[in-house]
Amino acid sequence: MPTRRNYSQNCPIARGLDVLGERWTLLILRELVGGPRRYGDLRDELPGIATNLLAERLKELQEAGLVDRADLPAPIGRTVYTLNDMGWQRVLPILQSFAWFGLDRLDRIEDGPVSPLTGFLAGFVVPFDPIKAAELSAAYRVEIDGRRFEFAVTEGRLAGAHGAPSVTITASAADLVTARLGASEAKRKAALRRINFQGDPDAVDALRNAFSL
Repeated sequence: MPTRRNYSQNCPIARGLDVLGERWTLLILRELVGGPRRYGDLRDELPGIATNLLAERLKELQEAGLVDRADLPAPIGRTVYTLNDMGWQRVLPILQSFAWFGLDRLDRIEDGPVSPLTGFLAGFVVPFDPIKAAELSAAYRVEIDGRRFEFAVTEGRLAGAHGAPSVTITASAADLVTARLGASEAKRKAALRRINFQGDPDAVDALRNAFSL
């Protein structure tokens, strides 16, 4: 059984690290930003994590009030883990800051494939502007290379999905990253033109403004 460590300091940064500072914890939360995930999904996306360590980290995140576990009824009959509303409120700004820091340190897109989750982070989590989204309240669906992401914007922040999406976006992960990091303005604009938006024109415009798309 893994031993949980803490910094034994009555400091807000130390207390935060007591919950989020363990190895793999932020990457588990990164996966859950993409939507509800089964245990097997998490294990597949986190190669190298021991099975017992993944179970322990999920338990810790549930105890910290950031992640919920739900057993879906038949015929689905599976257990999923979800970032709850407290998780969206407290964890998203941290993940956004880490992603901002690491985005320009990615390997060049031409050197290998880009995962759908990386495309989602580059396209929607990193550039989200709460000031531009202050009056926005809507749900969205993003299809990236066959993987679906669903989320909402409410009260100027990102939140878990609720209700039918007002806009559906279809894109490749490579285009979402290139739209941010393309080597030239021409490449960035070309990638942006390949991203497809479906929905009411005003809702599409509001989304594109909030996410600088």
